[in-house]
Amino acid sequence: MSLKPSVLIVEDQPDIAELIFINLRHAGFEATIAADGSAAQRALDAATPDLVLLDWMLPGPQNGLELARKWRAVPHTRDMPIIMLTAKSEEAAKIAGLDSGVDDYITKPFSPRELIARIHAVLRRRAPGRLDSEITVGALTLDVEQLCVRYRGEERKLGPAEIRLLHHLMRHPERIYSRVQLLDEVWGRQVFIEERTIDVHIKRLREALQDAGSMIETVRGAGYRLTAKPREHG
Repeated sequence: MSLKPSVLIVEDQPDIAELIFINLRHAGFEATIAADGSAAQRALDAATPDLVLLDWMLPGPQNGLELARKWRAVPHTRDMPIIMLTAKSEEAAKIAGLDSGVDDYITKPFSPRELIARIHAVLRRRAPGRLDSEITVGALTLDVEQLCVRYRGEERKLGPAEIRLLHHLMRHPERIYSRVQLLDEVWGRQVFIEERTIDVHIKRLREALQDAGSMIETVRGAGYRLTAKPREHG
């Protein structure tokens, strides 16, 4: 059995797919190519790769965004690292990509060196996150295996991006993080998105947590933290 990390390239443009394939092989990865969502699903059913490079715009009934959401909802691909490849550079598109549960977002055109660096960063970042099975802070519990959040025994529905943000905050309760730190540590230093994206996800996280949302505190001039004993307001 090969010890090289395996990467599935889901890209419908043959020249781009071949260029990525060659550079990955030169960098020490095993690589396979799928030209559409159906071929990608067959490859995943046969064996789960260490990482997927997923093009946003794909032929067929499902684009890359829909495939990412689908794979995040299935147990055997839930924790699989995914990097989205796309020509869409708008901030709203980047937020949508991260909301789908992808680990990183690379805008075309990109250099082979940047791509390899992003892949290594995602693989490093993903590895330690799998060690926790369940985290509890106060009355809030995150079941990492099931991606289930409970507050005082009642389940809360969170999206993939909010789950990842909450997971990081719960691993470091009471610690204050700036927006830049949260971007670096949750999405990685290579993800080039605006700092205000964090504000969007914090707002969504609070709303999804409902009465537990007050556990996510804004520290004026510093950033955010998760606390087991939120202050009373009003």
